Amino acid sequence: MKTNSPQSKHGFIPPWLMLLAALTAIGSLSIDMYLPSFPAIAADLGVGANQVQLTLASFLVGLAVGQLFYGPFSDRYGRKPPLYFAIGLYLLASLACIFAQDIETIIVLRFFQGLGGCGGFVISRAAIRDKMGAEGAAHAYSLMMLVFGLAPILAPLFGGFVLTLWGWRAIFVSLTIFAAACMVAMHYVMEESLDPQHARPLQLGRVCRQYWDLLHDKQFMSYALCGGLAQAGLFAYIAGSPHVLIELHGIPAQYYGLVFGSNAIGLITASQINARLVKKQPLERILKYTLTMAAGVSLISAIAVAAGVNSLPLLLIGLFLYLSSYGMISPNAIAMVLKYQGKQAGTASALAGTLQFALGVVSGVSMSLWQNDSALPLTSVMAFCGVSALALYHLVARKQQPAAH
Repeated sequence: MKTNSPQSKHGFIPPWLMLLAALTAIGSLSIDMYLPSFPAIAADLGVGANQVQLTLASFLVGLAVGQLFYGPFSDRYGRKPPLYFAIGLYLLASLACIFAQDIETIIVLRFFQGLGGCGGFVISRAAIRDKMGAEGAAHAYSLMMLVFGLAPILAPLFGGFVLTLWGWRAIFVSLTIFAAACMVAMHYVMEESLDPQHARPLQLGRVCRQYWDLLHDKQFMSYALCGGLAQAGLFAYIAGSPHVLIELHGIPAQYYGLVFGSNAIGLITASQINARLVKKQPLERILKYTLTMAAGVSLISAIAVAAGVNSLPLLLIGLFLYLSSYGMISPNAIAMVLKYQGKQAGTASALAGTLQFALGVVSGVSMSLWQNDSALPLTSVMAFCGVSALALYHLVARKQQPAAH
């Protein structure tokens, strides 16, 4: 039975939603905990920093590619069986990383980590759509951001702490334990949410036609790309902010986590405001205003840097406002993506996730290829993402009046 309220009768986030939020945060944990260990891995294995960066790229590729498989399988066999496989694969890859002796092995294992980890957020979003229906989904996604948003705050700090005490391999020990805990919680907390009457036949031709139809669905594609472009700006921030803030503006490395954390607090706060707003305002209206805010602040930041205004406070304000906007854009965009996809929520969630992470990979690669002694690459990529998302919304997304599938 579907409900419009994801909260328990006492007003707390229910355990099943907390679990889904934790599964969604696997990708963020696997990146943010791992970032402080780059120099240690390079020194221990005797490789350059660029080779260590390939381990992050391979993880992102696994995240993007794997989603295409979990969606159709979860629409056929239910949400839990594919999720057990996904988290089990992630657990085994994390465990193997502990014992890896060369960078090439880690690159391969990180790909399989991503291949498993992506199942967490594909199937979690579909399960919420199953349980909440279209109207309650945006509220639930906003509440999930409370847990999801803690990852960028705590993960770098915890990763640095573990790295200092026990070395970089202990980070993978932590990720292995986290995956094992999720597996246990899935058994006891998560109920199967897919109605057997909605199970879709798993045939290659049918799956390909589903993806083909979704790629030609303007409503689906426009909202998926709006959310994806906004997320690509987030990836640009993750990839480019260490260079800009630490090396160019001289923020001590030990304080970078505080800046990272303050921006994550902005994201969390905005997502909780959004959870209240969606009960009173249409999703499209909230999405329009938050996309406008993200585009505006990122464009102002880029113009200021291009004009030679190298103000750290101005840059920090721009980053904070963009990431806060994303805390409202993300839940509303994915709710609109899945609003008319109830009978194929897993497949739709998978394709949307793949598109969004593909844009994130392009954004991250752009940051690595375009680096100079200014913040212009970072602010320009974020501005391009923000303005493009807003333009896409006005030109395509808000004009669609689809019929329910």
